[in-house]
Amino acid sequence: MSIEDHMRRAIALSLDMMRSGRGGPFGAVVVKNDKIVAEGFNQVTSRNDPTAHAEVVAIRLACEALDTFDLTGCEIFTSCEPCPMCLGAIYWARLGKIWYANDRTDAAKVGFRDDYLYREIPLSLANRAIPILPLLRAEGWAAFQEWDAKPDKVEY
Repeated sequence: MSIEDHMRRAIALSLDMMRSGRGGPFGAVVVKNDKIVAEGFNQVTSRNDPTAHAEVVAIRLACEALDTFDLTGCEIFTSCEPCPMCLGAIYWARLGKIWYANDRTDAAKVGFRDDYLYREIPLSLANRAIPILPLLRAEGWAAFQEWDAKPDKVEY
């Protein structure tokens, strides 16, 4: 399959699942060695889960299919530029490349908040719309110290 075929599949998922009433107009596929290993579509409204974005769903399914949390060697094709949450998941999963169709300004034109979230990230914590406040830092640090000393930890 060509890279265009993979993107067409992501777009088809976005259309098919949106039309079925199962979510918003977003689809994604994870590809390894030119083969689709997982597909995802937006399921935010059908699952009442604000994290069920197409990319996150596709990443979860790819990790299950490949029995790993590390998707090195894979690429993701998504019908829209990933939002900050999905971008973070892509980086955590170590996907090697992101292909997208629509971008964040296109998403904003049809009512999605991706661009707004990207504008929030560079703001200082004090200037963000949702307050972010530290609490019990010393107690929280104890868990990190224990992790740091854990001899059998699996790093990710």
